[in-house]
Amino acid sequence: MSKKVQQKYIVFGSPMIEEPEIKEVVKTLRSGWLGTGPKVTKFEKMMSELTGAKYAMAVNSCTAALHLSLVASGIGKGDEVITTPLTFCATANAIIHSGATPVFVDVDLKTMNIDETKIEKAITKKTKAIMPVHFAGRPCNMDKILTIAKKYRLLIIEDAAHAIGAEYKNKKIGSMGDLTCISFYVTKNITTGEGGMVLTNNKEFADKIKVLALHGMSKDAWKRFSDDGYKHYEVVYPGFKYNMMDIQASIGIHQLKRIEKYHKKRKQIWDFYNKELKGLPIILPDYKDKDIKHVMHLYTILVDEKKCGISRDKFMQELHLRGIGTGVHYNPVHLHDHYTNTYGHKVGHYPNAEYIGSRTVSLPLSAKLTIAEAKRIVDAIKGIL
Repeated sequence: MSKKVQQKYIVFGSPMIEEPEIKEVVKTLRSGWLGTGPKVTKFEKMMSELTGAKYAMAVNSCTAALHLSLVASGIGKGDEVITTPLTFCATANAIIHSGATPVFVDVDLKTMNIDETKIEKAITKKTKAIMPVHFAGRPCNMDKILTIAKKYRLLIIEDAAHAIGAEYKNKKIGSMGDLTCISFYVTKNITTGEGGMVLTNNKEFADKIKVLALHGMSKDAWKRFSDDGYKHYEVVYPGFKYNMMDIQASIGIHQLKRIEKYHKKRKQIWDFYNKELKGLPIILPDYKDKDIKHVMHLYTILVDEKKCGISRDKFMQELHLRGIGTGVHYNPVHLHDHYTNTYGHKVGHYPNAEYIGSRTVSLPLSAKLTIAEAKRIVDAIKGIL
């Protein structure tokens, strides 16, 4: 029998917002400079220093970052981009909006990342890039992906929406691929509410993205209205309205200072889950790999009805009735109506992604979550199973 909610609802992915960013936002509001300005510039510099990327361009979402990366690199109609079906639809949508076609490669069951051993079979004469997704904060096998890209002269555009601060063989995610896209969405490890970033070591790409992100104008708003006086601009490309505001960056510059502090808190919760959920008829996430730093964005368990005696969706509903929010990351992209109808994808095309997608549940995990709340979540799971 389901229990009624008696305690405060535990929101999935609730962000940790502290006093310094609140004060910074107020200061920005009082300054009168709300749009793209000095706070954005400061935030970009901080991200560049954190990741080792030479250039960092702040935008209004990771989706915008992915789209701009594709457009700036010349990918368009008739081209193909290889990616994973176990991702948010934004990954595939950005490819489609560039004019290209997403080509899916199945994932590895253990890592839930793209199976790099299957990438070469998906490459055609139309392939222009590989878009690996660092799922849940765990970096992909970048050595093998970089080797394949070099062999076939392909670009690597990393979807690192989950992976700010992650490392592969002591190299920061953001310093290896041609372009790397970060998310600062409200549920992410570091947030600006909405927001994203493109990281690159390629000046040509960086310059193009700066122009494309603000209507295709040759000078952005900060430079045009700086203390140096008004500067005329030219529209050199029919660009987009993808720029980040100083209000958002005001949150980010303080969040970024606590990235390691928040990581330690997430690991504490992660380890607590691993210890307390061990032995239950669910599959726990794996992250033990000496070559990587997993930033633990998502804690995903797999609920198999045959083993657990309850379906994934019923399990989530029972947690909801106990005042606990959860997420699904993800129902595979290729099985959503648009991609099935447009590209002819069917059940069975990517079995590993489908196996995970039909069983996965993301438990609450954030720097704001307390051990007491985590214990309540564990007790609820034990009560259901």
